[in-house]
Amino acid sequence: MTMRARLAALCLSTPLAFGAPMAQAETLIDGSDPEAIRAIASGYGSATLETDSEGDPQIVGRIDGTQYIVLFYGCTNGANCNSIQLTAGWSGVAVSLSQINGWNSGMRFGKAYLDEDGDPTIEMNVNLDFGVSRDNLDDTFDFWRLVLSQFEEEVLD
Repeated sequence: MTMRARLAALCLSTPLAFGAPMAQAETLIDGSDPEAIRAIASGYGSATLETDSEGDPQIVGRIDGTQYIVLFYGCTNGANCNSIQLTAGWSGVAVSLSQINGWNSGMRFGKAYLDEDGDPTIEMNVNLDFGVSRDNLDDTFDFWRLVLSQFEEEVLD
């Protein structure tokens, strides 16, 4: 067997030797398909696809009774957006800046602040450039569910 033939045989047999089947490319989700994002969000509660005042998509959802909005950013003519922001706010709830700062210093996911009316707001940004796997985005919504729950328990109660 020539050196070239041995090298070809080695390259062809390597994935099998490690027990790793050849993986098929997974379809990625990006900002060009808001309906796919809405479908994932609906796995955590109600989720309705709408259009905001600038013509960009937005999703209005509920997780465990808490309303939130998915805002789409970096869109071109209301399509092909490159990121989303999950956001929730509570009107008329008294929260101190100290509580907000305590939350932000102890959490990796979810940025909280007091809006212009002094109401607590929490956001989580998600980059969709070049796409993410369905499992990754589903896990992101699960993180969001936890962020909302923890924020309500630790800051709002």
